[in-house]
Amino acid sequence: MEPISSICPIDSSCANQISALLSPPSPPLLQEYYHTLLSATHFTAIKVQQDASFSKGVYAAMDFKEGDLVLKDHMLVGVQHYHNKIDCFVCSFCFRFIGSIELQIGRRLYLQQLNASMSHDCDEMDSFDEEEITEQCGSSSSSKTKIPLPEGVVESLMNGQLILPYSKEFSMPPSVPCSGGCGEAYYCSMSCAEADWESSHSLLCTGERSGPEHREALLKFIKHANETNDIFLLAAKAISSTILRYRKLKANHFEEQVKFDKSCVANNDNFSLLLEAWRPISMGYKRRWWDCIALPDDIDSSDEPSFRMQIKELAFESLQLLKTAIFDKECEPLFSLEIYGQIIGMFELNNLDLVVASPVEDYFLYIDDLTYPNKEDAEKITQPILDVLGEDYSICCQGTAFFPLQSCMNHSCCPNAKAFKRDEDRDGQATIIALRSIGKGEEITISYVDEDLPFDERQASLADYGFRCRCPKCIEEEP
Repeated sequence: MEPISSICPIDSSCANQISALLSPPSPPLLQEYYHTLLSATHFTAIKVQQDASFSKGVYAAMDFKEGDLVLKDHMLVGVQHYHNKIDCFVCSFCFRFIGSIELQIGRRLYLQQLNASMSHDCDEMDSFDEEEITEQCGSSSSSKTKIPLPEGVVESLMNGQLILPYSKEFSMPPSVPCSGGCGEAYYCSMSCAEADWESSHSLLCTGERSGPEHREALLKFIKHANETNDIFLLAAKAISSTILRYRKLKANHFEEQVKFDKSCVANNDNFSLLLEAWRPISMGYKRRWWDCIALPDDIDSSDEPSFRMQIKELAFESLQLLKTAIFDKECEPLFSLEIYGQIIGMFELNNLDLVVASPVEDYFLYIDDLTYPNKEDAEKITQPILDVLGEDYSICCQGTAFFPLQSCMNHSCCPNAKAFKRDEDRDGQATIIALRSIGKGEEITISYVDEDLPFDERQASLADYGFRCRCPKCIEEEP
């Protein structure tokens, strides 16, 4: 594969800084970071430990029983899948559903209608059969013929004029629009809006507070990510959050320097501040994305070098669009292809599906469980709406996220814990539950793959993570 420096000159001009950024954190730094993180989340029943080879693991600091909550982990960065935004209106920071039952339903129906009208051009593609046309049009609804709602119902649901029976039983926080005016990000509270703005959105907002050139460049980057892979949006959030942390550290450092009558900050100090700002990202296990991404089933092994070069070029294309939008000279190493590839690879290897159950599903189940005559009266209003929504009425919020503590958990094909959403878990946090009793001092493990797969298939899937599993189950089943 061609040297990165020949594709991206920043990789050669900032080689020393890039090497320092990618160096594994020292054990004291690692212990300090995770101790602070665990203290902030109030989950002191676990601890993160590092061995001599810099491998991390999560260990129980107390006994757990089967079904016990082991951890609720706040995401470092997360993103809702682009097409899922039609079906679910959620907080752009914590991914809690927002608005009301009526707004959730009305907005979904309106956007589906809008999407369908914009997809009429698909009808002209007579070279495709009916099934292929449906896929090209991006329809997320049932193919059954639906009786449309009376005119004005969707609008009445969206503006609050139509109140559905018993919807007050499923209250949600009102939506708070982004202060930058982008019209894309909405929140469940001012605290979430401010946290997102301060962490990354102030650099990635496409609203009126952005200059026209900045806005145009960001829109091109976002469009490219939505059309190719939304993992690029996560990488943009990681880089933006590092830049904003760096600027805040620099401002605080400058204030301290002024107290001693010093008027500037030396360049070597600037890079030490960048290293500190980078620390949350430095903790994650990384490999270059084009090296660790799984080879698709339809790609022959003889074509693997070509496939991986295409992935590398796709990453470079995305990076150039992002660089045009938010480049900061003082944070130049962050815009190297090496760093970008390693960040995306970290997400590829460690990300967890972001899933939040829909209150719309709960609402219709509640109506279905009513008794006569309340059920009959309610369904006179709700059944036509449910018929139009079709089988997809219960779609949950779906996305992908990186969780700093969960990502430290090692794999086992006979794990003692798993990611599992309970009924009360209504936001984007990762929830880890004990599958069996876990003793104090025992390592907490999860499965990266379907542990019910045959031995060979499990090992093949785990090869993408760069290791061969030697858990008790694999040792027992190995031929």
